[in-house]
Amino acid sequence: MQITIALTKGRILKETLPLLAAAGLEPAEDIFSSRKLIFDTNREGVRLLLLRGSDVPTYVQHGAADLGVAGKDTLLEHRTDGIYEPLDLGIARCRLMTAGIRGAELPRGRIKVATKFVESARRYYAARGRQADIIKLYGAMELAPLMGLADEIVDIVDTGNTLKANGLEARDTIAQISSRLIVNKASMKMKYEPIRALVDRLAEAVGTEPVA
Repeated sequence: MQITIALTKGRILKETLPLLAAAGLEPAEDIFSSRKLIFDTNREGVRLLLLRGSDVPTYVQHGAADLGVAGKDTLLEHRTDGIYEPLDLGIARCRLMTAGIRGAELPRGRIKVATKFVESARRYYAARGRQADIIKLYGAMELAPLMGLADEIVDIVDTGNTLKANGLEARDTIAQISSRLIVNKASMKMKYEPIRALVDRLAEAVGTEPVA
């Protein structure tokens, strides 16, 4: 029985591998020195798949991967039909926040908001009864208020130093972000025993209880 785990490249991967190792699962070769995207592991029948973070929920949702590790910010933007989220891995912690020019007040009425987190931004402003035109950007969010493109941005904030360096300030927290273990619902039924065992081992490594 083959189990495929989709992992997110970059910072999340570096923090995920030690947790997998603590749960007794390690890649059969050095992921960081290879150009491969599929890796065997020390456990027969379990392989790792290396993806862009935004693609992990898609692979898990459609069953191309049985499990995955993805940031909560990515999951908030993705339709999660067919996906369980049994475990908060507690890694890659940050916040999804609004931000704007330091000391500047938002105009009355409709505002312009720049972000790549379109769905999260829409929900946030709608919940506050604020009309907002959402402008999708893919990077350098800090430029948007400085250049008059937007009144406010919605972005991931870690230390806040990049905001400060560009004359911006963090404002409201929309969500606390960390990486989550996700599982395809059909896989959970068809491969229950090995997947449940892996979830439990990871929960023990994290020091928490999985959601039933």
